[in-house]
Amino acid sequence: MTTAQVLRSRFPRATANLRRYGVAATGSLEEAGKLGWFSVLAGRDIAFALTRYRKEVLRLVAEVGMGTGALAVIGGTAVIVGLVTASSGSLVALQGFAALSHLGIDALMGFLAALINVRLVAPVVTGVVLAATVGAGATAELGAMRISEEIDALEVMGINSRAFLVSTRVIAVQVVIIPLYSLALIASFAAPQLVTTVAYGQGSGSYDHYFRTFLRPDDVFWSFAEMIIVAGVVMLVHCYYGYNASGGPVGVGEAVGRSMRMSLVVINVVLVLFEMSLYGTNPNFNFTV
Repeated sequence: MTTAQVLRSRFPRATANLRRYGVAATGSLEEAGKLGWFSVLAGRDIAFALTRYRKEVLRLVAEVGMGTGALAVIGGTAVIVGLVTASSGSLVALQGFAALSHLGIDALMGFLAALINVRLVAPVVTGVVLAATVGAGATAELGAMRISEEIDALEVMGINSRAFLVSTRVIAVQVVIIPLYSLALIASFAAPQLVTTVAYGQGSGSYDHYFRTFLRPDDVFWSFAEMIIVAGVVMLVHCYYGYNASGGPVGVGEAVGRSMRMSLVVINVVLVLFEMSLYGTNPNFNFTV
């Protein structure tokens, strides 16, 4: 008998646990590798999708921006992004004004709103909303097509299913994210100003002075760059799980859950790495008393 066979015979439970943990560890790495290769192939097919499936790209641009069915009645993703970012901006004003008031520097609320919303709150909230609306919808749609063998039918008809279903969605979300994030920034700027000047009674001149002083154009530019990357990554993650769904309707539901979990992690990882590279050693503002 070999050494492995002896160990399995003497310690069956221990070897079974080691095998299970080993499969779990390597399975995560294998899943990451498959997701990375899927993203490479989808990126490669973007030029092909732009030339061959322009009508599908236009349809998806409208769908991603305004939604479909009942969601389109209220304005779709654009309204959801605006409302959620306005809510988060209001929370920044509520908590920030209370904290600054304890220090006697509540006049700096404009500075706090300009710094936190652009660098942290608006990118995170917009990424999460994008994953929960557009991303989850893409996973469910592609998963339903996979289990009903519609994707296989596209391949039989000679259509590049990855380019037609995935690359087109990546293009659409890259087109839509610019106006969507512009709306998100406007809402995140307007909400704290209203809360501070109307609810708390701070002078609008004082708020505007500090807000305009510390709102840096390069911060806004890099914030848009962050969101372009986040939007592409989120769509690739959700399309991967939907495109490879299996197990019937239950499998589609599981794919949506796994894609949401993965996208929430990826959003934060991308933003943390981006923020560290931009502001890790130099915050790019000088504040002195």
